[in-house]
Amino acid sequence: MIITKRAPLPGWIQVLVPVGAILATLVLSAVPILIAGGDLWLSYTSLFRGALGTRYNFLETCVKAAPLTFTGLAVAFAFRAKFWNIGAEGQLLAGAIAATWVGISAPALPKAAVLILVCAAGFLAGGLWATVPALLKTKYRVDDVVTTLLLNYVMWHIMGYLLFGPLQMPNSSWPRSPAIAELARFPVLLVRSRFHLGIVLAVAAVLIVWFINSKTVFGYQSRAVGVNPRAAAFGGIDVNSVIIRTAVLSGGLAGMAGVGEVAAIHFHLLMDISPGFGYSGIVIAMLGRLHPLGTALAAFFFSVIIVGAQSMSRLTGVPTYIAEVIQGMALIVMLIALLLTEYRIKAVKD
Repeated sequence: MIITKRAPLPGWIQVLVPVGAILATLVLSAVPILIAGGDLWLSYTSLFRGALGTRYNFLETCVKAAPLTFTGLAVAFAFRAKFWNIGAEGQLLAGAIAATWVGISAPALPKAAVLILVCAAGFLAGGLWATVPALLKTKYRVDDVVTTLLLNYVMWHIMGYLLFGPLQMPNSSWPRSPAIAELARFPVLLVRSRFHLGIVLAVAAVLIVWFINSKTVFGYQSRAVGVNPRAAAFGGIDVNSVIIRTAVLSGGLAGMAGVGEVAAIHFHLLMDISPGFGYSGIVIAMLGRLHPLGTALAAFFFSVIIVGAQSMSRLTGVPTYIAEVIQGMALIVMLIALLLTEYRIKAVKD
């Protein structure tokens, strides 16, 4: 078997690849749905109606898409520079912890100023936590896949210590912090919904990351480092500096996902504040082909699956964890699609 690199495909084909991957995922997902005893047509119609069929359902899908967009952007931005950030989950938790700490002790300032402090604290906490593996990678050549992954568990245990200690709600035996101040909570932007400021910030983050990637020197440098770090260094780019700055921005984006969960959804820090948004961000980034807009669309698709699975389960009896099966299939299908579009595989006889 011979594997050779393909010439770059036309842009319209590259756009169709994720769309085809999604359609293939839905076709393949029919198998576990049928095995679970669900009616295929009813399952899929209830899935999409449950996520998009009413105003409330659509807005709930947008709410769920916000943290997925942040973590997807975090992973996509890091991967472009070949900083393999598998630690968005831990960076999300770091951002949530920092936002909680600022939110509980919010100073007597205008609400806008307090919200800026909360967001800044979460962004910086996530960015600083991502800097640890970046420094280990640049200074000591430690594998960033391993360090970013293991630091997820380190941060989870740090959060556990805080929730059973300094941040635990007084007179409570549950791992839960006191509520953050009203000033530190994201405002709800649409009545009779949970559509909050964090969703607007997620959309703004998509535009900002696109601008950085496409219009700035830093975006060019990160892309150059991702393509060939040796050639980038030969061209005068400080590769280590680019990786560290990439880690800060990537971790900060993941930290903002934690900020939104604290400041808009739960108003407390909880041990299960993230159901795995950081890990889902890896799949979302790959499905979006590391492009900010593609990542946002992939995040919305995942949100449709997560929200709609609850409705599908109520109407058909299909377990809600089918949503996780669909997510896993999406990653596998997308990786196979990327392999076939970027490489030519030819079988040869011995």
